[in-house]
Amino acid sequence: MSRKALGKGLAAIIPERTQETLAAEARPVAIAEIRANPFQPRHQVEEDLSSLVASIREKGVLQPVVVRRRRDGYELVMGERRLRAAKQAGLETVPAVVRSVEDGEMLELALVENVQRADLNPIDEALAYKRLADEFGLTHEQIAGRVGKDRSTVSNAVRLLGLPFKCRDALAARQLSPGHARALLGLANRREQVELCERIVAEGLSVRAVERLCGERKPRPPAKTTEKDVFVREVEDGLRRYLGTKVDISEPGRKPGRITVEYFSAEDLTRLDRLIRRP
Repeated sequence: MSRKALGKGLAAIIPERTQETLAAEARPVAIAEIRANPFQPRHQVEEDLSSLVASIREKGVLQPVVVRRRRDGYELVMGERRLRAAKQAGLETVPAVVRSVEDGEMLELALVENVQRADLNPIDEALAYKRLADEFGLTHEQIAGRVGKDRSTVSNAVRLLGLPFKCRDALAARQLSPGHARALLGLANRREQVELCERIVAEGLSVRAVERLCGERKPRPPAKTTEKDVFVREVEDGLRRYLGTKVDISEPGRKPGRITVEYFSAEDLTRLDRLIRRP
């Protein structure tokens, strides 16, 4: 499948304007004619909209939603909460600004809108990042720039998708925290991950307790008998800073020395490959 390029995000379709200017550009659109955003990253809707519904009943929809035109009506770009609340409030129309938006921008804008509100559960957030990487060829660093997060935050989120589905479901239902999930990733055995996940849910274990249990189950690395050469440590630290990931250099002896570079996903490997091959 050919890669699709993303646009400039929200600023590309809605330049910075005052709410008054944007509201003046909006026009009433029948709610029945607006379909949901097919690229919406949220799979579970948990939010209580009662206060927003009450506000809309009293004052109306103050900020317009953004839609794109389709042959048989419109498709929502941004403003899912306002649209759902307007429906619950019994409105038949909602103020809307019509924009021409590509599919890639639809996903990007829906992701940014939700992530910046901390509205996604950790699994939906991770799946959205993965979709941006897989379908549009973005690196974790590029994704991080678009959603206003650190690259490590994006990479760590995507790592959560490596958990068994039972653990992922518990994380999506917020029965586990991301801290619990990251601790579970330290176990190599998926059966042990599921068993410990069940204990966390049943017993309400803290993240620190789970980290301790995971440490007890992990095989202990062999103790190092000699300290690394100062030059080797300096090279190791330099590579770690440049590549943005853990690097380990073993010194040559009876066997050749090795340089080990950690990565957490196919996208992270692509990022490292680009850095290493950079002229």
